[in-house]
Amino acid sequence: MARAWEADPSALFERRLGKSAEELGNSKTEDECPDIWRLDNGDIAVIGRDLTSHYAPRLPEGVALAADERLVVIPGNVLSAAKTDIPDA
Repeated sequence: MARAWEADPSALFERRLGKSAEELGNSKTEDECPDIWRLDNGDIAVIGRDLTSHYAPRLPEGVALAADERLVVIPGNVLSAAKTDIPDA
């Protein structure tokens, strides 16, 4: 069965949403970069810590992870800083 949405691996990074990890004080090096990016096809890429194995056993009712999906966690200030760059639905 085909999925309703599929990620396009050919999409390119278009622009950061919010501020860089360094600007927010979430990173001291380039190796630690929680981030949110808009891709050129309109999808969103989130860079965060992979905590799939920690959260998978305790997901809320109605939430599931496919075998090729990962649950990532980002600092709350990263999303808050991106708010002005995210259009209303």
